[in-house]
Amino acid sequence: MNQSLSIWNHLAAAPHRSLFLVGAMQGTFTLLWWILVLLGRYGFLQISTEWAIAPSWAHAYLMIYGFFPFFIFGFLFTTFPNWMNGEKIKPSQYLSTCIFMLIGVILFYSGLFMGVWLVLIGISSMLVGWGVAIAALLKILFQAKTEDKRHASIASVAFIFGWLGIASFFLWLSTDDVIYLNFARQAGIWFFLLPILLVVSHRMIPFFSSRVLENYVMVRPYWILWVMLACSLGHGLLLLFNQPELTWVFDFALASCAFYLSIVWGLKRSFSVSLLAVLHISFAWLSVAMFLSALQSLVFWLNYEPIILGLAPIHALVIGYFSSMVLGMASRVTLGHSGRPLVLDPFTWALFLGFQWATFFRILPDMISSLSDQQLLLYLIAGCILLVCFIAWALRFAPIYWRPRSDGKPG
Repeated sequence: MNQSLSIWNHLAAAPHRSLFLVGAMQGTFTLLWWILVLLGRYGFLQISTEWAIAPSWAHAYLMIYGFFPFFIFGFLFTTFPNWMNGEKIKPSQYLSTCIFMLIGVILFYSGLFMGVWLVLIGISSMLVGWGVAIAALLKILFQAKTEDKRHASIASVAFIFGWLGIASFFLWLSTDDVIYLNFARQAGIWFFLLPILLVVSHRMIPFFSSRVLENYVMVRPYWILWVMLACSLGHGLLLLFNQPELTWVFDFALASCAFYLSIVWGLKRSFSVSLLAVLHISFAWLSVAMFLSALQSLVFWLNYEPIILGLAPIHALVIGYFSSMVLGMASRVTLGHSGRPLVLDPFTWALFLGFQWATFFRILPDMISSLSDQQLLLYLIAGCILLVCFIAWALRFAPIYWRPRSDGKPG
């Protein structure tokens, strides 16, 4: 009893602890379930289960709304108040968020086997958890006295769009109207995840770089952030209105901005510090992903084959940028807020490199026609690499969340 109480107290000691722990478990389950689906789809396993909703859409929901948000909330609950010298997030707020989201994920998985009605209850629980989180963040935003609230304001708007995306997925399951599904898909990527990661990258990468690189000149122009956000919004709106052949206008601009920032932020210099390099490498994937997306859209606009790269652009974005950045930021927060040295050990560095290999294996068969015969195998290899690396990461970091800080400090 005392040991259980002690574990609970440690999990409740800081916002990131419970949310990162559940995120680690959820990432493992999501990847494991998806690989089992792929094995069944390609005939490697005999799986007779009839899922309550199409596995592809369930996979999209679980990744966009049921995996990344645990880490994003855990990170921003920690840093959001610091950005504005605002009031700290209360334990009741971040624990409620975590519990409602955890219940939502459990019910979602259960509903895949038992029926859509249970999936809907799970989504409702997720909406409540998100609502608690958004209310807590908005309270800090409105009450903070600092004049510069730009990063926090953008993040808050992105979270609201994320909530609307979940609600739209709920409406799709309730009405079977694909317009809601389309909004949930596009809002999750272009109005929620990408804006959040752009804000975090713009705020934190040059800041972290300035702390460890000598004679570092911090370049953080806001105009380029506004341009990238406008491009993300424009891309999403064009997809909502079924105009994918025009997204190249925004994609080339976003790719150029991201490439410029990678250079001026010191991508090359970052390799001297592995904990910093993971953030720079992750961000570099953004320019790659958007260039691929622009190329595919431009070819479509020129009336050639509309799909020449398949899902390579979106997976370069989601795995290369989103997943790698989340792994890098979560590792840094975990180390820094557990009293451990801010040094990425060789094991975790190897796991990060595994994520990069998984990205290559996932996008190459869509980009190189001669690999089309090996497409299914490479997809499975990419998924297995991600699963193994994420399980290893979870086993390495999860115990830290229910243990006291190594330096004896609170939090």
